[in-house]
Amino acid sequence: MSELTRTRHAVRLEATNHEGSLLGKNVSPAKFEAGKVAGFAFADILFAIDLDNEIVLGDAFPEWRGNLHDIHMVPDPSTLVEWRPGLDSVIGDYWLKDGRAVPLCPRNMVRRLVGRLAHLGYDATAAVEIEATLFEESVQEARACGYRDLTPLGGSTGATYHIARSSDWVDYMDAVVVRLDRLGISWEAWTDEAAPGQTELNLAPTDPLRLADNWVRTRQVMREVAFEQGHTVSFMAKPTAGFGQGAHINVSLQRDGANQFFADDGPSEVMRHAVGGLLATMAGATSVVLPQITSYRRLVDLTGPPTTISWGVNNKTAAVRAITGHPGYSRLEYRLPGSDVNPYLAIAVVLAGVLAGIEGRIEPPEQVTDMAWCLPDDAGVERIPDTMSKAWRALAADPLLREHLGDEFVDFWVASRRWEWMEFHTKGGDPFAELSGWESTRYFEFP
Repeated sequence: MSELTRTRHAVRLEATNHEGSLLGKNVSPAKFEAGKVAGFAFADILFAIDLDNEIVLGDAFPEWRGNLHDIHMVPDPSTLVEWRPGLDSVIGDYWLKDGRAVPLCPRNMVRRLVGRLAHLGYDATAAVEIEATLFEESVQEARACGYRDLTPLGGSTGATYHIARSSDWVDYMDAVVVRLDRLGISWEAWTDEAAPGQTELNLAPTDPLRLADNWVRTRQVMREVAFEQGHTVSFMAKPTAGFGQGAHINVSLQRDGANQFFADDGPSEVMRHAVGGLLATMAGATSVVLPQITSYRRLVDLTGPPTTISWGVNNKTAAVRAITGHPGYSRLEYRLPGSDVNPYLAIAVVLAGVLAGIEGRIEPPEQVTDMAWCLPDDAGVERIPDTMSKAWRALAADPLLREHLGDEFVDFWVASRRWEWMEFHTKGGDPFAELSGWESTRYFEFP
């Protein structure tokens, strides 16, 4: 339907903060037209609050931040869509009054790193596999019971690729992909995942910035469909004690339309260097792609997530899986992120690792050809940091990620994770539980 033949009652401005929550405001069509170039004022407090709306203390306070100073969300017109009849939606970036990007803006970080790759002559393509768990109860019912002891939608058994789910589960996923089609978000497949009620939805490859936009919008679609059908969905890294969920990112590089990760005899030189950079930065990147306390409860050998800083050709037990031998499909699968990750920041750390490897011509260690779980200490393969504090210390000490993500972001992020750790340990979190009630209350609905 053309812009001239439909009625628009409001425009929803959207952008994520560092936690990955989709934030925004609804403005009138007249207000949108008046401000779509200069941008719309948002208080800088959006980068100063945690998931419980508490002011985070102990982080750096650069000159652009103040007591509720305004920063500007400038919409990207290429993202403007009709979300539903009468409501348009547009995604934007955060900028300062002097025209500089807010250093903590996740979307601008992806844009900058894509530009750095382009300067080297590369175009990147990315895709993601989104995992989520669906429950029969409405979100109101889930809140009333503290998000515990919920009923998995589609049945209480888990079996990957199982197609004998009850119709309520199928109806939900059908409604999701119909909504995605209407919004122009390309998807490739959805399937039953290993846990009861769990699904995996694969978004089609595209450029990294559009992929991140599609990813945050897909999560919003999945929430809205759940609300409408009287169910609930969670992207929490471990919404039930027994099962976790992730978000695998696939990436490749092209030059003049040719896949630079392809070689007739296996990984190309460019792919090897990309792997080298991803592994060299993985310990520090863990803090960003496993952002919350519960994120680390997934890191259990033999349960699916990677536990070692490792790679291998077609090896799904490794942290980086190399798919080789095809001029179109050769790519790297970065298997570490949890489903609770900020999509923009997840893609940013992957691009940062790829850039670091290519720019520094970093050679990877020997690939793991057997199972990458349960490796003995003398195998020479480092384990992924398995606590929030180990991960933030690794990030703080990583010169490559500091160079590519920026000192201000790294210092800010480390301070925010220290705060999260303190909140957990002082407000009721149980480090010895498989999943504490504090975590369910804090993370089930967010990001």
